[in-house]
Parts: sequence; structure tokens; C-alpha cells
Amino acid sequence: MKRILLITLTMLVLSKPIFAQTITLGTPQEKDLISNFMRFSQQQLYDTGNYFLFKNSIDTALICYGLIVNTPEKNAGVKQQERIIHAFIRIAHIYSNMGDYLNAYKYLIDALLLCEKYNIEYEQAMIYNNLGNIYVHFCKYDVAKTYYHKALSLCKDTTALDLVFNNLGYIEFFNGKTDSAFYFLDKSLQICEHYNRRNLTIALDSKGSLYQKIKQYDSAFYYYNLSLHEARKNTVIEHKLAETTTLSNLGNLFFELGKTDSALFYIGLSNTIAQENNYLKNLADNYLTLSKIEESRGRTKSALENFKKYAQLNDSVFSAEIFGDINQLQRYYEVSKTNKQIEQLVFEQQMKERTIYFQRIIWSITSFILILVTIGLVYIYFQKKNLSRAYEVLVKKNIEIIELQDNSLEKRAEKYKNIVLNDNKQNEFVEKILLIMEDRPTICDTEFSLAKLAVLLQCNHVYVSQVINTVFKKNFRLFLNEYRIKEAQRLFSASDAGKYKIEAVANEVGFKSPNAFRRAFTEITGVSPSFYLNSMLKAKG
Repeated sequence: MKRILLITLTMLVLSKPIFAQTITLGTPQEKDLISNFMRFSQQQLYDTGNYFLFKNSIDTALICYGLIVNTPEKNAGVKQQERIIHAFIRIAHIYSNMGDYLNAYKYLIDALLLCEKYNIEYEQAMIYNNLGNIYVHFCKYDVAKTYYHKALSLCKDTTALDLVFNNLGYIEFFNGKTDSAFYFLDKSLQICEHYNRRNLTIALDSKGSLYQKIKQYDSAFYYYNLSLHEARKNTVIEHKLAETTTLSNLGNLFFELGKTDSALFYIGLSNTIAQENNYLKNLADNYLTLSKIEESRGRTKSALENFKKYAQLNDSVFSAEIFGDINQLQRYYEVSKTNKQIEQLVFEQQMKERTIYFQRIIWSITSFILILVTIGLVYIYFQKKNLSRAYEVLVKKNIEIIELQDNSLEKRAEKYKNIVLNDNKQNEFVEKILLIMEDRPTICDTEFSLAKLAVLLQCNHVYVSQVINTVFKKNFRLFLNEYRIKEAQRLFSASDAGKYKIEAVANEVGFKSPNAFRRAFTEITGVSPSFYLNSMLKAKG
């Protein structure tokens, strides 16, 4: 893995033009550097690359960014994918500054494909803006304008908006549309002054270029000076490039004004920075200006030498072959994008077919479930109907039992004469119990209990309980509840039963809670009190 990565990095660095700074990855120290970088996390590599780019150590920055872009995509999370895209853009920016527009274009297309793959829109604005810049260098202003408008449509904040407005102003400037150029450049300058001063040097320089084109030299000099001052306040590599461009523009300005000494001074300063940083486009422009200056001074030989340098650099940077390769990359990108769209359409069609298939399965299952539910509901309906009939029969039986009950104490006593007791006095004791239980106000008192019954009988409550268990074969609670429920049945059977509520009846017959009443009523009669009441009301019409 390390060997493969080392070869990749070697190709990455050696792919720069021969006039760019290169390094050889053969020395032990440089191999150690690569090994150390390979132990870094992706974030550390990105921060290290930015640090060396800030220090103008282009080769080391390229190694860091190269390690990032070689991270396997399948192992990359969202943040890592974003850093890979940023690394591609950084590499493209470095190559663009060095005049290697073919490699710059290649890395921008790679970044764009990743953005589209992972649906990351906010980075696409900067990519389209940089692609437009490459076409501007080849004087393909219509293509560049198309890319700038794409970038403008994707800008979500002011991060790239100032550069896009500036570049649109630059296009209008070359198309001779001065009013439109001022409109876009003023918007760019306004954004830079209020939100993003990083690109202020570029905005000021562009404004100066526009004033120079319309022959307002004082205003042009004013904005060039502001741009130069802003660029020299910062040591970031982008500001070095901006400083070089502004110095070159000042040289052109003074040449137009006929001040050749000042022009040579500024061109010389621009050339020094351009040579140190391999800004080949600036060098080419400066040699062309120097050729014109020498020609104006009658120095034909010197003018020709400078023009040859200009032609050599211009051919190496802006050759038809390079532009052809860029167009080929553009066609590859468009074909790749078309293929992805076709794949997406095929995928969507397959998903639709699967959706229809699963919908049919779901519909079949749902229909089957509905049929089962319908059958179940019908079954429950008939069962409920049968149960209701059974309850009605049970209610009638309860009514018959109430009608057959003898309310006289004598008949109650007769009922228990045949009971064999250990004590002959127990017959009298049972009769006393029955007499008390027939006393409605007594037993329907919510506080009535076994202890109170024992007090009324003037007997021990344990003995009373034993007698009830022995004679009536039930405990006191059930014995008492039967009397109370019979009283409730009488209330429900009354002519004015419709005025009663279950809660009121429960309280009336001595139950402390409606729930206890419902449980006792259902236990003794077999039906709920509400069903019993409704049946009685229905029977009475």
C-alpha cells in the first residue's frame, strides 16, 4: 500500500510542468516525510496541507492533499468526503496558479463528480466558478459565462458569491458592457467589504481594470493602490497572486500614460513575485508589456526577445493541444453525467416496478386480512347476539326467583327447620339472623359488617360467621351481597327504574364503590347491572 501511494505521489508531483518547482522522492528524508504524513488523520493532513500552502511550500502541500484524495471512498464518511472534495479543489487551485490548466481542470472535474455522487451542492458553486476561470484564460468567454451563472444559481451564502459576481463583471468588461460590468463588480465589492475581506484585493483590482478600460486613469490608480495595500497586508498565497496581478496592471496603466520608468518599475516587481511562485500567466503578460515598452523606446532587439519569452510561455500554457485535452475532459464528464442519468432512470424504473409488485402483495395481504376481520366480526356479532339472548333468559330467571321468594320470616324459618344443628338454640339464632337480614335499612348501610351483625345478635362475631358458613354454606360477604343485590333487583324492577343510575343504586344498597357493586351483581346474577336494567326497561316498553 505504501509503495503504491509513493508512486502515486511521485506522479502527482512530477506531473507539474518542467518550469514548476519539483522534488525527488528518492532521498531517505523525503521518504520519512511521506511515511510520517501517512500516519496522519485526514483532518491533520488537510490542516498540514493548508499550513504549507500558506507558507508557499507548494510541493509539501500537494503531497498532503494527494494523500487525502487517495483515501478509499467506501471508507469515507460525510466529513471525509467533503475533505476529499476540498483537497481536489486545493490541488486544482495550485495547478491553476502555476498555469497548468489541464491538471487544474482534471481535478475540478473529479471534485465535481464527487459532489454529484454524494449530492453535495454547496461546493459545486466554487467548482463551477473555477472552471469558468479556466475558460476565461483561453478567451472562451461564452463558456465561462455559462459556468459562472451555474455557480451563481448554486450559491447559498456569501462564501463564493463575491468571486462569482466579480467574474461575471470581468466577462461583461471584456464584452464591452460597461454598465453591467460595474453592476456586478460593485456587488462583489460590497460583499467583500461587509462579509468576506479575503477576496477584497481581487474585487478592488477588477474595479481598477474597469476604470482603466474606460480611460478614467485616476480612479483606476486609486483602486489599484487599494488592492495592492490590501494584498500586502496578507501573506496567503492567493494574495501573492493578487499582488502580482495588481503590480502588472499598474505597469500597464503607467505604460498607457506614457510613464515608461514607472511602468518598468511595477512590471519588475510583478515579475519577481511571478518567477518566485511560477505564476506563468502573469509572466507571459508582463513579457508582452515589456515587449511593447521596449518597442516604444526603439529597442527592437530587446522588444523581440521579450516577445519570444511571451510567445514561449503563452504556447506552453494556452496551447491548442492543452485546450483540446480540456475539451476532451469536458466531453468525458458530460458523457459520464449522461450515463449516470440513464442509470438513475433505469434504477427509478426498477424501483417503480418493485413498488408496484410489493403494493400488489400488500393489497393481497390486506384483502385477506379484511376478509378474516369481516368473518371475525360476523362471528362476534352472532356470538354477541346469542350471548344477549342467554343474558335475557338469565334476567327472566332472576325475575322469577324474585317473584318466588317468600318475604315472610315464618316461611324463611320453615326453610331451615330441617337443618341439623349441634345446638338446638341455633334455630332461633338463624331466625334472628334472617330477621335482621330482611331489615333493608340495616343491611344497606355501607358500614354494615359481620361485627355489627354480631353486636345486633349480642354474640361473638366468630360464632356468627361459623353459623352462616355451616347453615348457608357461604361466607358472610357473599351472604350479605346476595341480600343487597336482591334489593338492587327490586329497584331495577320498579316502575320508575328509568330514573336510577348504576352508581346511585350501588350506593343505595350499601356498596361503597360502583365497581364493587358491578362485580357482586355479575357474580350473583350472571349479568351486568346495566344489562339487567336495560332488559327490565325494555320488558316494560
